[in-house]
Amino acid sequence: MTATLIWSIDWLQTSTQEIEGYEEVVLQAGWRLNGEEDTATTSYYGSVSFLPPQPNDPNFIPYNELTQVQVLEWVWKSGVDKDATEAAVTQRLNETLNPAEVQLPLPWIKND
Repeated sequence: MTATLIWSIDWLQTSTQEIEGYEEVVLQAGWRLNGEEDTATTSYYGSVSFLPPQPNDPNFIPYNELTQVQVLEWVWKSGVDKDATEAAVTQRLNETLNPAEVQLPLPWIKND
């Protein structure tokens, strides 16, 4: 079975004052990657800061027009390694499902 990985944005921190003529500029985002496989679940999360927009930025997107997909693209462009994070979550799920060490019942205690 293959792990199910779901990226999400948990929160956005925005400016309360105008920056370079723009209002509600996103300054930080909290992201999360949830992983699930069989009975195992795990989650990685973090936050990332963004540079403020430049004056007359043709790529500026008003806050109320943002999508989760767009903000996730910013997260990955700002230093969060998407592939490495997904690999780490997948590895953690695999280690949970196939542990290298386990605690066995004590051999002198019999379950009758």
